[in-house]
Amino acid sequence: MSDILQAIFQRRSIRRYQERAVEREKLEQLLRAAMAAPSAGNGRPWEFVVVTDPATMTQFRQSLKYGNHNAPAAIAVCANLEKASYRNSKAYWVQDCSAAVENILIAAVGLGLGTVWIGIYPRAARVRRLRQILNLPEHVTPLALVYVGYPEAPKEPRTQYDPERVHWERYRS
Repeated sequence: MSDILQAIFQRRSIRRYQERAVEREKLEQLLRAAMAAPSAGNGRPWEFVVVTDPATMTQFRQSLKYGNHNAPAAIAVCANLEKASYRNSKAYWVQDCSAAVENILIAAVGLGLGTVWIGIYPRAARVRRLRQILNLPEHVTPLALVYVGYPEAPKEPRTQYDPERVHWERYRS
């Protein structure tokens, strides 16, 4: 099996982390992977806020549903349509930023890190809270928060392949 497929199958949501900081170089590698994601018309509407400050991480844990995990770092994946270079980026920013998130999740495996994707958008209260915590301007919309750290324990690789959900040539009931 290829290394890329192995990384995809190894990618699991990690909710318990070691008490160990993530190196800045590894966080930068995750950002490079994120920005290698495809985007509609190469619009690249994304911006990222990297957080390692323990006080800010505590704010996330205390105020975000599903965010009470002990990760030492987080990456907020946001859309800034004022910086998007494609006029139709408004229509595709969710897909573009989601592709960036997925690249972070898979790249983390290759770096020995674990991640969990915490959905922010389209929940208005979560969007407001992240804007408040990170001082995001109104024209920047957070899609997701990705917690990053060293997993406390390994998880087995898996696929959730289900042939009943695959249709060849045409949809069948």
